[in-house]
Amino acid sequence: MVKFLLVSEVVVSLITLVVASCSNNDQKTSTLDSGVAITYTVWGRKECPNNSSLVYSGSVGGSYYAHSGAAADYLCMPPDPHYRKKTPHGQHAILYGGEYDSYFIPNADGHDVPCAVCRRKRVSTVLMIPGKDTCYQGWNIEYYGYLNAHDYRFSAAASYVCMHVHPEFRRGGRHNYEGKLFHPVIGSCGSLPCPPYVNGYPLTCVVCSK
Repeated sequence: MVKFLLVSEVVVSLITLVVASCSNNDQKTSTLDSGVAITYTVWGRKECPNNSSLVYSGSVGGSYYAHSGAAADYLCMPPDPHYRKKTPHGQHAILYGGEYDSYFIPNADGHDVPCAVCRRKRVSTVLMIPGKDTCYQGWNIEYYGYLNAHDYRFSAAASYVCMHVHPEFRRGGRHNYEGKLFHPVIGSCGSLPCPPYVNGYPLTCVVCSK
């Protein structure tokens, strides 16, 4: 009888330890989850979606569309740059502003393009899906729009980005300085299977998180 009681006490103690350990792990997981976040850029807007917080609002920068040594990336430049020192004129890259260069967006041609860097809490992955305007099941939609890049005849390459479906203009920024330009991307049948794709139609895009 004494041995049975001792064994029972040991079992109870072990169960208590397991429960306490699980509780601590749950608390740690909860704390970790609350600290997880991702950042992403909204191209063509000054603000973030309601489910995200604004890191900063800026304007698009990048390489000149006709420079053969241009960088491909679009950049979201902050409104308050810091400088350290001058550099001698010579071998260097050059950063220009970004402009809409298409009549696909009404009254947008020549206007400067705004952007917003956003932070979304409690998600760990962000994904831009070309050719879709909704997310797959289990994913959260951040924003959707149209796939953009440089015109295919330009010398400089450009990365594909997702331009917001309702783009804004930067106030006082219609100068047609060219620079880093935005054009809608259309599909071309062949290696691209048609259907489901349609030749000559602008491709949509969506930014999703999970």
